[in-house]
Amino acid sequence: MKLGFIQLVLAATSIAVVQGSKFWDDFYVNFGDGKVQYPGYDTGSTIALGLDNTTGSGFQSKYPYLYGNLSMQLKLVGGNSAGTVTSYYMASDRTQYSKWCELDFEFLGNASGEPYILQTNVFSEGVGNREQRIYLWFDPTADYHEYGILWNQDLILFLVDSRVIRVFHNAADLGIPYLDYQPMYIYSSIWNGESWATCGGGVKTDWSLQPFLASYTNFNVWNACEMRDYTQSSSHACFEKLYSSSYGQAPNLALTQSQIDDLRWIKYNYVIYDYCTDLKRFNWTAPPECARNWP
Repeated sequence: MKLGFIQLVLAATSIAVVQGSKFWDDFYVNFGDGKVQYPGYDTGSTIALGLDNTTGSGFQSKYPYLYGNLSMQLKLVGGNSAGTVTSYYMASDRTQYSKWCELDFEFLGNASGEPYILQTNVFSEGVGNREQRIYLWFDPTADYHEYGILWNQDLILFLVDSRVIRVFHNAADLGIPYLDYQPMYIYSSIWNGESWATCGGGVKTDWSLQPFLASYTNFNVWNACEMRDYTQSSSHACFEKLYSSSYGQAPNLALTQSQIDDLRWIKYNYVIYDYCTDLKRFNWTAPPECARNWP
């Protein structure tokens, strides 16, 4: 009985630590420091990245991660955000890997009243060109929504409010390098993309509305493997954690029926561009992994 009480207290303490984590516990501002705000009474629980006609701003994690279930909550620029790009992505260090890996969420701003477009992309050993674009089924400027990545040895899930919007399967057997050895940092930023982001660059940014602010909160990195150096022992520790953690075990090694239903719902209702159907771009032959992208 006494042991059970101690375990309950420890669990509650652990939850409190996770929920009470601050931005600077795991991240730091990497550009545009003068455009960054820390709103609210609980300083450090939320960060607002700003963009004006001189510069954007951004932050990154202190260390890279090799596998895990990571997420944060975002509230995007409201009103006329045409030409702005708000991003949340993971990428390996190009000074360590010339053929880097990357997983992208990019939110493309809009003219007032038009829906936001979410573009995702996957870079495997320096090769990207795997864009998918969807409309979101909610207003991402009205409140915070959770965007996350579950990454293990068999698949990578892109998640919005715990709903799967995209899957990238391990297709090494098809000759597609998998993201299985390069640890990746977490990055977020807001920047000027008016040359392409809204209607292919046809709608420009209204700079009279500056600054444009995107807010981030609830930074979840606890259920992932942080690598503090590039030694073999650190990599080995992350593989050990992978096979002993929830993100590296069933049911997370394959799509559940609920996730299959989510993907079909997204495909038939919200997809506006999928590289796999843009056959002209690939000499009329879809990339090999496309056979596995949708259930």
